[in-house]
Amino acid sequence: MKTLEVDLGSRSYPIHIGTDLIDQAELFSACEKASSLYIVTNTTVAPLYAQRLTQTLEKLGKSVRTIVLPDGESYKDWKNLQLIFDELLKHGADRQTMLLALGGGVIGDMTGFAAASFMRGIRFIQVPTTLLAQVDSSVGGKTGINHPLGKNMIGAFHQPVAVIADLNTLKTLPPRELSAGLAEVVKHGAIADAQFLDWIEANAKELLACDTKAMAHAVLRSCEIKSAVVSADEREGGIRATLNFGHTFGHAIEAGMGYGEWLHGEAVGCGMVMGANLSCRLKYISQTEVDRLTQIIQSMNLPTEPPKFGAERYMGLMQVDKKTESGQIRYVVLEKIGKAQIQSVPDAQVIETLIATGAA
Repeated sequence: MKTLEVDLGSRSYPIHIGTDLIDQAELFSACEKASSLYIVTNTTVAPLYAQRLTQTLEKLGKSVRTIVLPDGESYKDWKNLQLIFDELLKHGADRQTMLLALGGGVIGDMTGFAAASFMRGIRFIQVPTTLLAQVDSSVGGKTGINHPLGKNMIGAFHQPVAVIADLNTLKTLPPRELSAGLAEVVKHGAIADAQFLDWIEANAKELLACDTKAMAHAVLRSCEIKSAVVSADEREGGIRATLNFGHTFGHAIEAGMGYGEWLHGEAVGCGMVMGANLSCRLKYISQTEVDRLTQIIQSMNLPTEPPKFGAERYMGLMQVDKKTESGQIRYVVLEKIGKAQIQSVPDAQVIETLIATGAA
């Protein structure tokens, strides 16, 4: 097992990465002070891991309830968030209650938002079971739900007290979900570590096969990159926004298609191709580098051709983005492979990218 620390002063917390961690009660020691424990999971993950996690928590002398939500991005909304509050209130949860998010990014975001909101804030632990959640969404305290007009536009920053990433849970992922998670792994290399991107390129087959050694390195390095950025800029006032490379275009794809039609990682993968094209158009990276990044994304079995919504529709969808300031959309672009920055770009150049990539 490897352990990293997200350095946020009094709110610092560990990220544990290894195999069979769900069974190790000592990793859940933060639960010992809780008055009650609730596992929040979904219909897909619950049959696989909820009972194991319950048994582990019972070793700490705690009674555990499980809240099972429907599975999928389309259920990341107020209606299903309310199901969590309903259960907490029905069973007398209080300010010492703890939540455990057992699942992927949707479960992690919704559980975190419920924890941030219930009685104005209770503690929670992330137990991510998808690659995307382990390398990205479980770390950093971003929580929230979607709105029909924009993804993740309603939420809060609320840090977990621990992240427990059990690599063995990745073995039960469908290939499409695994590929979706690899998009965020590629992103970390593209924005922050050119050597890591080289390693990803060289180990594509091992990653797609969910080789434990390769996956351990991918998760560890991704978490190192993200935790360093979050420690420097917790509330996305500056450098943390670079973690959204590919996301402005990707969120537009998700919203335009209807949440759940494309997986988040699929949209981000395609969005990175669009972001690389824009970076080249701004004369930061070469077309050769755009082609290389596109090939790496393709090698992860991710789409690289965006849906054809038209320029006006894309621009409208991207306007509903958390990086928009004073009506101006700000884009994450690659200054070079391994280094990203955020800036405003004239609409005309963005539209050129939409046309060039087949989006318009």
